[in-house]
Amino acid sequence: MPKYRAVQVTSAGGPFELVEKEIPQPGPRQVRVKVEACGLCHSDVLTKEGYWPGIQYPRIPGHEIAGIVDAIGSDVPDWKPGQRVGIGWYGGHCGHCESCRRGDFITCRFGQIAGITYDGGYAEYIVVPFEALASIPDELSAIDAGPLMCAGITTFNSLRHSGARIGDLVAVLGIGGLGHLGVQFAAKAGFRTVAIARGKDKEPLAKKLGAHAYIDSESGNVGEALQKLGGAKVILATATSGDAMTATLPGLAIGGKLIVLGAGDKPIQFDPLQAIGTRRTVTGWPSGTAIDSEDTLRFSAMTGVRPLTETFPLERAQEAYDRMMSNKARFRVVLTTGK
Repeated sequence: MPKYRAVQVTSAGGPFELVEKEIPQPGPRQVRVKVEACGLCHSDVLTKEGYWPGIQYPRIPGHEIAGIVDAIGSDVPDWKPGQRVGIGWYGGHCGHCESCRRGDFITCRFGQIAGITYDGGYAEYIVVPFEALASIPDELSAIDAGPLMCAGITTFNSLRHSGARIGDLVAVLGIGGLGHLGVQFAAKAGFRTVAIARGKDKEPLAKKLGAHAYIDSESGNVGEALQKLGGAKVILATATSGDAMTATLPGLAIGGKLIVLGAGDKPIQFDPLQAIGTRRTVTGWPSGTAIDSEDTLRFSAMTGVRPLTETFPLERAQEAYDRMMSNKARFRVVLTTGK
């Protein structure tokens, strides 16, 4: 039987192992994809360290996948071999839980996730439900498309559902894997974009990405700085610091919204009186479905939004993972298969 290479984890906290497996055949309503690139996401730690409840091993991580349809099973409408496709955090839904019955598939109670509930993209092939597929525009390379399937859709989709209007002030907290895309999306979408990060050294990059203003969180009060600019209608909190998120809250405009995208190390401190008097809110956002990913990819292709990436071949997955976890990568780490 033909073989393919994959990088798997056999137990919680165990090492990555490069293995050969038999190329799987797609079943009913499934599609096999030849993987070209797979971005690494901090959420891959859920598989690597066994933090996801009930995860089964061995498991191949990875949910920022770009590739080409290689084979299709029965009862698969529309998709054909040769099409360029991506798979992100959304990997399928059950269709019968309350969320699904209301059409809210991303919050499906039994939702599937590539690299967690089934084998993911640290591999040369992957089999997925056809519902998980998003079409990749020709203008985007596989290396660019991969990170847009998670980091991209999360920032793009949360921003377009935020309630902010063209010309409103939108702040992006953190200029990292999520934030460097959030700044681009906000600027390209017509928002007055403010980047917030630690240190003056990040200002040139923030301005290059499209930020109209920059706030160094180490140089003063972030909330006051935002209010001097008129107050933020929306703050996209991509940094993983609860204290940093808390510091931005006084900078929200009346009716402003803090959207939490990064998992903070500490709770956010939110004054109820402040919330009542100003109608400020704190909320989260959970990525999106395959059609939302497709919208993200189309917008990125149209406007020139691109992730900044570092690439590693599949066999160097451990090195790539360590680079991602060190927070030193600029800004998304991507595995390539050479296919």
